[in-house]
Amino acid sequence: MELRQLRYFVRIVELGSMGRAAVDLDMVQSALSQQISRLESELSTRLLQRTAKGAVPTEAGLAFFREAQLALRHADQAARAAAQARLTGSVSVGLSPTTASVLGVPLMRAMHERYPDVRLHMVGSLSGHLSNMLNARQLDLAVLFDTQPARRWSVLPLLEERLFLIRSAQRGVRKPALRRKVALAQLGDEPLILPTGPHGLRSRLDTAFAQARVTPRLAMEIDSLALLMDAVDMGLGSTIQPWAAVGRYADAGERFVMAEISDAPAFRPAALCSLSDDELSPAALAARVVLGDCVRELVQSGHWVGAKLTSAV
Repeated sequence: MELRQLRYFVRIVELGSMGRAAVDLDMVQSALSQQISRLESELSTRLLQRTAKGAVPTEAGLAFFREAQLALRHADQAARAAAQARLTGSVSVGLSPTTASVLGVPLMRAMHERYPDVRLHMVGSLSGHLSNMLNARQLDLAVLFDTQPARRWSVLPLLEERLFLIRSAQRGVRKPALRRKVALAQLGDEPLILPTGPHGLRSRLDTAFAQARVTPRLAMEIDSLALLMDAVDMGLGSTIQPWAAVGRYADAGERFVMAEISDAPAFRPAALCSLSDDELSPAALAARVVLGDCVRELVQSGHWVGAKLTSAV
């Protein structure tokens, strides 16, 4: 016996007709009749008497109707009690500056709406630092670009981000017009402003330039996304970043010009890394699901430009 069968039966008795109940329940009448037949078979008694005017409960059906109403009220009360016992606790999430510029606000909003009693601790830092914090159990979850240290982590591939050459659009910055796409082999003379470090974006770019047999011309190395983009905005050099680097600028189309890097290795994969499932609290497990949902919605809606979901999301 299932709760839905009780609901079906009660609605038929309340409306006095199998047909009207089927319309009210948005069901095919034959399917509704089949469910009632199964219920009667399980109880080994006739519950409804079919007449030309509709369906009326038998004596056994009337007794069952009263108890079914009571059972459904109790079930509804149990559901309300479960909803009121909201998930509590805390969860710490690490995002790189570029990822945070696109994902940070939607994630905070979604967590507040779904789990208002969960305390969310957001950490913004470079991918390598986030890896160290995750290993030290100072974070529950982190979106990372280098999963090599993942000895005890749970790793869920999220997306791949295309990389772009980004220049200032200031009139005083004289550069040849950018095409829609550009190859790394064409950037040998481009003054670049890049982050440092063996992890994350710089490591991937160094590999890509080596494969293209190009020695990049470094104008500056800056490990702060805000400062790096300020330097690009002033025309002190160009950078290679995913679109998310300009996502925080409402006037990005006026401030910057961009060209997609066409070389095959020039993309950045991102993965959702966390402590093992048995180490995560219920709040952290819930946040992991919410984060994945936010990423999927941002990419599918086109709000995460240049990003492609992996098959695991």
